[in-house]
Amino acid sequence: MSASSLRARIRSEMNHEIKEVARRHLATDGANLSLRGVARDMGIVASALYRYFPSRDALLTALITDAYEALGAAATDAESAVPRDDLRGRWLAVCHATRTWALAHPAEYGLLYGNPVPGYAAPSETTVPAAKVVLLLVDIVIDGAEHLEPVPSPLPEPVRADLRRLIDQHPGDLPEERLDRVFAGWTHLFGLISFEVFGRLNDTIEARAEYFDHHMGLMADLAGIPR
Repeated sequence: MSASSLRARIRSEMNHEIKEVARRHLATDGANLSLRGVARDMGIVASALYRYFPSRDALLTALITDAYEALGAAATDAESAVPRDDLRGRWLAVCHATRTWALAHPAEYGLLYGNPVPGYAAPSETTVPAAKVVLLLVDIVIDGAEHLEPVPSPLPEPVRADLRRLIDQHPGDLPEERLDRVFAGWTHLFGLISFEVFGRLNDTIEARAEYFDHHMGLMADLAGIPR
């Protein structure tokens, strides 16, 4: 192995170890990350850590990007396992995989969808992985356009303009009214998951899985996906 290859391997392994330790901090301290604390747990001086992540924000961005990519991969794998003509099955697979990932990784989910981290602004590089789940839902609706139930729904013109702008940025076309319904399903999906992950359903809904299934079915109905 060449010296440059060895250095690259060591750097990759150090990046991985730093992020693993940081994820453990997320589980105990939330997004209140301290590079000094991470370095202390690794048995190295803080100055050594800065060679890999020059700031707390750089480490947070890496963790956020990894989490979005892991969530997107889980949703993609689940959706791709369903026959292409089973539109409702694909929709529900995305929803179930998203919930399963969130419940298995509550600290990382909290970093993505919990309270904003004070003083941190996510850079544009997180935008693409952040959109993966909603784009999967959009693609399902585009694929099944000729089979969907009609969804007449007047839209305020400012909302229609926003939706048209988003439609124009994504391959494939669909009416603004349809995208509006998909977005309603998307926001309800993450709203319900957030209520579960952050304990908002405690002492109210005990049948969590059944409640989730029921509501994701309602959102599929709202989007016009036939039973």
